[in-house]
Amino acid sequence: MTAPISKQADTNAALAFPIILSVDTMGGDQGPAAVVAGCAISAKKNQDLGFILHGPKDELTRLVARRKGLAGRCEVRDASGVVTMEDKPSHVVRNGKGTSMWSCVEAVRNGEATVAVSCGNTGALMALSMIRLRKLPGVNRPAIAVLWPSRNPQGFNVMLDVGADVRADADDLLRFALMGASYARNGMDLARPRIGLLNVGTEEHKGRTELKEAYDLIGAHADAAEFDFVGFVEGGDIPGSVADVIVTDGFTGNVAIKTGEGTASLIGELLREAFKFSPLSRLAYLLSFTSMNRLKKRIDPRRNNGGVFLGLNGTVVKSHGSADATGVSAALKLAAQLAELRFSDKLAARVAAAGPTGEKSETS
Repeated sequence: MTAPISKQADTNAALAFPIILSVDTMGGDQGPAAVVAGCAISAKKNQDLGFILHGPKDELTRLVARRKGLAGRCEVRDASGVVTMEDKPSHVVRNGKGTSMWSCVEAVRNGEATVAVSCGNTGALMALSMIRLRKLPGVNRPAIAVLWPSRNPQGFNVMLDVGADVRADADDLLRFALMGASYARNGMDLARPRIGLLNVGTEEHKGRTELKEAYDLIGAHADAAEFDFVGFVEGGDIPGSVADVIVTDGFTGNVAIKTGEGTASLIGELLREAFKFSPLSRLAYLLSFTSMNRLKKRIDPRRNNGGVFLGLNGTVVKSHGSADATGVSAALKLAAQLAELRFSDKLAARVAAAGPTGEKSETS
């Protein structure tokens, strides 16, 4: 895919790369240094990437100059304002025009970059993205989709929504299923993804009214939308092999993902304590070092970092606020993959073709 060449950079180096990512360098816990370091890692791995960096010009120029791999790969756009984690989304929408987050989203809106990436305030980023990029026709509530480590052959399951909106009615859940299927089809090369609807049990009579309505709605349009509906799934199936896409409301999804991340962190700490218990356990750790390192990489939230905003006229990737350079690089890798796949165009075609009844799309 060829993205539009960006405007002349402040550093007098024009960007002319197949993929240009718009990156908000502010708002994360570790500041712009971690973001620029993440860009350097991504630039080394992917020669097709160029970056538009949004934040304080002088500081970013110094940070970029220290990374030889970023020479000629970055354009710095001065944005002195910062959206903090405490800022209310409504306040940011009204007063955030001079912030790095606003500038980051605006570059995608203007067609200068293909994907926006930010570590900042999730609510504010979603609000700005909806105002500046607008929702796709037919989408009432956008969703945030994440990749969850699983037992499936592809290694991950897609889960949405994980926090774009705490509420979702039956039609919203149908749209989530359609968008999740498109994400799995294009991002994981699954021709016919399996969709599961998260509930408190797998029996058809269980759950809230909107879940029962969504069960019938999603099931009725599975064939037309080219996915398999496996029905209700439970929390234990999120990392399982029953489904490829887990559909839920934002409140439930957000609690689930943060519980999972906390559990993964706890398991890591308990393993470290166990291996320090005695000389024999320390020896056992040395003998199992390779396997333990492989496990660590598999469940490390930094390496699976990046939630994708679905349902907008443009692609936005939300990185963890606490992401270090490794985490930022993972989010940038995901953004680059979505840009390469022309995912935003395919998702728009899927949702537009669905109409009010989820009819078949030939393009996504």
